[in-house]
Amino acid sequence: MENSIVTRFCIGTEQGQGTLLFLGKETANEKYTGNVPPSTLTAFIEDNFSYQVLDAEMNSMSNQFLVVYADGIPAGYARITSKGERPEIFKGKSVIRIADFSVLKKYNEIEVKKSLFEKCLSVCGLHQIIWISEYDQNPDLDFFASYGFVKNTTVTGANELGLPLVYMVKSKECA
Repeated sequence: MENSIVTRFCIGTEQGQGTLLFLGKETANEKYTGNVPPSTLTAFIEDNFSYQVLDAEMNSMSNQFLVVYADGIPAGYARITSKGERPEIFKGKSVIRIADFSVLKKYNEIEVKKSLFEKCLSVCGLHQIIWISEYDQNPDLDFFASYGFVKNTTVTGANELGLPLVYMVKSKECA
């Protein structure tokens, strides 16, 4: 790809929120269309990608948002968080989660994904464990594995859309 690729932190300005709303809605549609009923997807987007929800998430000290740009155009985003429920196996450890990681299909090139993911890993660097939960048919699972993330079969569940989840973990002890 010949694009200039840059990943930046996204702050809670009107422009930042607008960028994240656009990316969140578009990537959710691309990721889940055909995997869940349209009404379920519509409700998911309405529940997760509104100004009110995003404002609360961006003002939480537990969250950090990143946006990757290709030639100045928003191409994908990630949300890193230390809040929320954690699998019991992480108890007592310094844990952080890459809660959202999505790149628009139009920009789904390795260089774009690497820029975004490597920035995520940089932000997560001081934690003992980094974990990701993704639906089990997500095409990025092999990409995460290429960075040393390993599927953890002791943790199971389903996401809010009802899709089976895969938990991928990277631990400093086994890095």
